[in-house]
Amino acid sequence: MKYVMLIYQGTTPLPGSDAWETLSEDDQKAVYADYAALNQTPGVTPGLPLGLPENATTVRVEKGETLTTDGPFVTSKEALGGFFVFEADDLDAAIELASRVPAARLGGAIEIRPSETYWQRRSSELSATSGAASSRA
Repeated sequence: MKYVMLIYQGTTPLPGSDAWETLSEDDQKAVYADYAALNQTPGVTPGLPLGLPENATTVRVEKGETLTTDGPFVTSKEALGGFFVFEADDLDAAIELASRVPAARLGGAIEIRPSETYWQRRSSELSATSGAASSRA
């Protein structure tokens, strides 16, 4: 099963920030080493690096009109900081890997989602349900 691992930064210190400078040099090196180790884990496909939330542009369409807003859709504290894909035997393996993501221990969180084509499943479920209903009519 492939799992998409979404990294929410929360209050995780980011390199170059004042909060990052409060970490010891050893802690900073450990964060870099931990992310490098994650990227080398068998089954992991690293995602592309994301820019900072404040540099995002959010697009909505209302009544046919395209509207843009500077900044992320959610507050910066809730913003997505990155993602990767992990192919694993089960959810327990994905949880174990997520627990090793530095953001999970430094004020952020990791959301794990199975990669699935749920719309195809729901479509076939609806077709089966409507077919059963029409055959009873």
